[in-house]
Order: sequence, then C-alpha cells, then structure tokens
Amino acid sequence: MAGKRGRGDAAEDVEAVLDGLYTTPPSGFVARREELAVAARTAGRAEDARRIHGARRPTLAAWAANLLLRSQPEESHRFLELGQALRRAHRDLDPAGVRELSAQRRMLVAALTRQTADLALDAGQRLSAAVLTEVTATLQAVLADPAAADRWAGGRLDSALVPPSGFPPGLPSGPARESAVRSGPAHPPRTDELARVRRERLTRAREAADAAARRLDDRRVEHTDAEAAVQRARDHHGRARQEVEDTEEALRRAREALRTAAGEEQRAQERYRTTADALARAEREARRAAREAERLEPSPEDDRE
Repeated sequence: MAGKRGRGDAAEDVEAVLDGLYTTPPSGFVARREELAVAARTAGRAEDARRIHGARRPTLAAWAANLLLRSQPEESHRFLELGQALRRAHRDLDPAGVRELSAQRRMLVAALTRQTADLALDAGQRLSAAVLTEVTATLQAVLADPAAADRWAGGRLDSALVPPSGFPPGLPSGPARESAVRSGPAHPPRTDELARVRRERLTRAREAADAAARRLDDRRVEHTDAEAAVQRARDHHGRARQEVEDTEEALRRAREALRTAAGEEQRAQERYRTTADALARAEREARRAAREAERLEPSPEDDRE
C-alpha cells in the first residue's frame, strides 16, 4: 500500500545509511554516527538506531579502502576477480598463471593505492606514507585471503587488513615454490606455526585496540555532550544574570523617576497653595473695588439737581 513502509524497506534504509556512514572521514565519523542514530531513534526505529550506534569508527586506512570500493565499483569488482583467479592459480599449482597474475597484481595494487590517495585528497584527507602502506597491505590481503576479500567487498572496514604470511599459506616462494609444484604440498615448517601464533596475537591485540578505540569514542561523545551541557548552563546563567542586571537597572530608573515625580508633586502643591492665596486676595480686592464703585455711583436725586 502506498505511503507505508515495510520491514524490507527499513532494512534497506539502514544498510544504505551504514554504507554512507563508512565513507565519512574518521574525523567526522562519531558525530555523524550519533546524528544518524538519533534520527533513527526519533523515527521509532530503535533496532536501526542500535545498529548505527554500534558502528565502529574506521581507521584512516580502512576509510580510504572503503572510499575506493564505493567510488570505483567497476575497478574494485575487477580487482576482486583478479584475487579469485590468483588464489585459484596458487591452489592449482599453475606457475605460468601465477607469474602472469602476480605481475597484474603488483601493477594493480600500486595503481589502486595511488588512486586511493587521490580520492582521499579530493575528500579533504591527505594520506601519509604509513597510511598508504596500510592501504597497500589491505589490497594485498584482499587478493590473498577470501575472507579479507569478503570484508572489503562489504564496504565497511573499520581497520586495515593484514595479508597472510604466504600467498596462500603453505605455498612458498622462489625455488621452494618450484619444488612444491613438482612434488606437491609440503608439510609447513615450524616457522609457519610461529607466524600463525604471531598473527593470532596480533589479531587479539588489534581487537583490544579497536575495543579501546570504541570506548574512547564513547567517552569523547559523552565528554562532548557534557561540554555542551556546561555551555548551555553557562549561557542560561549569563542570560539570567543579564535579566537581573536589567531588572536592577530598571528598578534604579523607576526609583529615580519616583523621586523626580515626588519633587514635581511637592512643587506643584506649593504652586497650588501660592496660586490659591493669590486667587483669594484677588477675589477680596475685586469685592472691595466693586463696593467702592457702587458707593461712588451717582443717585437719581443727584441727577435732578
């Protein structure tokens, strides 16, 4: 029915929101995440708000890799297909195919790394040499590891990927690779076990670092909210203080006006008494003058004489 949205529409919406969020530069990620979570919560989509709020802020290298995937979908798709072909050639022990695809791999990884740097610069982020090294490692991991390829294809990396120590594990390089091609897979040496342990430790360390980074983001958000609350309280206090000062000034002016009005009233009363006395004197003089004029008025007998 038109005008109504189903669960499928809402799910598509939150997926699109998350896709867009992971192309937001890390410096603005947390603020944008909270803005989107609040919008979803306000719209009554509590589960979407929870998912958005749980999104992990990407490192600069992970963000750049996400940006490459979203900005260059065709090249990214061809890159994923190259990884599938390269892994298949290694698995099938095809030396000619491995050599041909490896040459493509080196050129394409270098080209995509440069393209990633340009895309990031267009977005206002200059990538350092260290970050570009992580981008290159991420692209190499995508080629070597199908799980890494799936993660990158999702477009929501939060940390750089690390290629496995061997491409693929169990297939050595150089003269040892030719021996493996002739005689089949060999038992992995002890160093592979040590490398696996190191990778596991690195994975746990990165997970701990990511968890600490998430806690740091949360504390930063809480600190930002508290800072905003302090500023609002300061503004409120400033407005209240200004109102008090304005009221006190108005009261001072009102008291001054009251004193002025009282003086004017006193002067008016004095004038009233003065004019009342003058009026009384004028009335008495007018009566005396009228009596004097009446007394001096000639009588009819005086006219006959």
